Amino acid sequence: MQDNFSITADHLSELLSAKDSGLIVIDVRPAEQRNEWYIPGSIHIDAYKDLNEGNMSVLDQVQVSDHTKVVTVCAAGRISQIAADELRKRGVESYSLVGGMKAWSLAWNIAELSLKDIQLSVIQIRRTGKGCLSYLIASGTSAIIVDPSVDIEVYEHLLTENKLQLHAVFETHTHADHLSRACILADKFEAKLMLPAASKVVFPYSMIHDGDTLNLNTISLRAIATPGHTFDSTSYLLNGKVLFTGDTLFSDSIGRPDLKSTEEEAKVKSTALFHSLKRLLTLSNDIIVLPGHTSKPPEFDGLVIQTTIGKAKKDIEIIRLEEDQFVNEILKRIPPTPENYLEIVESNLAWSSILNTELEAGANRCAIN
Repeated sequence: MQDNFSITADHLSELLSAKDSGLIVIDVRPAEQRNEWYIPGSIHIDAYKDLNEGNMSVLDQVQVSDHTKVVTVCAAGRISQIAADELRKRGVESYSLVGGMKAWSLAWNIAELSLKDIQLSVIQIRRTGKGCLSYLIASGTSAIIVDPSVDIEVYEHLLTENKLQLHAVFETHTHADHLSRACILADKFEAKLMLPAASKVVFPYSMIHDGDTLNLNTISLRAIATPGHTFDSTSYLLNGKVLFTGDTLFSDSIGRPDLKSTEEEAKVKSTALFHSLKRLLTLSNDIIVLPGHTSKPPEFDGLVIQTTIGKAKKDIEIIRLEEDQFVNEILKRIPPTPENYLEIVESNLAWSSILNTELEAGANRCAIN
């Protein structure tokens, strides 16, 4: 906690990861904002309007036991500071999240998948404020990173902590919801930058074609072209056991095909997505699917967000439809367009060492549910 009765997103993440039982997070935003994205485990009180108008009685419903710390949260940190100040007047140890949910957008936690039979481990780095999932694959002292989406310092810390040398950075597609850290990461560690051959980026990279395989120690990573969410979407099969699907196949849904597309292009991409999913679903049912996003904020529970090919077949109804039905159903279910996605795409197609992370604030809307 800070002296001025505020708390940073990093510090709050540490407390939630440590499962501090004496901590309660209270979200005071309007319901429509809360429903879009939130901090895992937080309590919601629709108090924004009242607090903004000086009506403090809305906090009468906050009843906490002694020795309980309260962190208040709003969109940018102003109204939550009013709430924290009022709760302190009432004898509650209270702090406001600095920068609000905009700052929380960069918060993260991890979970680890151990593949002992092939001497591999996969660390899932979860950008809990955004729902983005990236991966560090480790074999011996060698590492590969897939879809980096959090601060470079996070990956640097994980590589150092695990005594790993980064050899390659892979992207599954051109992202529209977050700024890629792939170029910066590859440049910093002098690692290969590996992008799908269909990528439209304007900087140098190593092309990955359908069927290409990278071998590194006990790592064998094979590219499977899966266009649909984007034309360059590519999944990666790790040692025939784990499938990194990007935004093609999620644990409980599939990727949207319409971003940066005309109506006709969205239909073409929907058809391509149908065939890409059919291709993935021919793989062994026991293959573990590790997606590039999750629609719900990742909990601080250390549990890997995953499914299997077999479970996806059973759980995701839309992938069992025939082609025409599938395309029509997808186009009917398109969610609202994310804010700033065009600026994010254009930034990801160029190269910059300076990232405007304010563009990324807000929930991800990559999935068709």
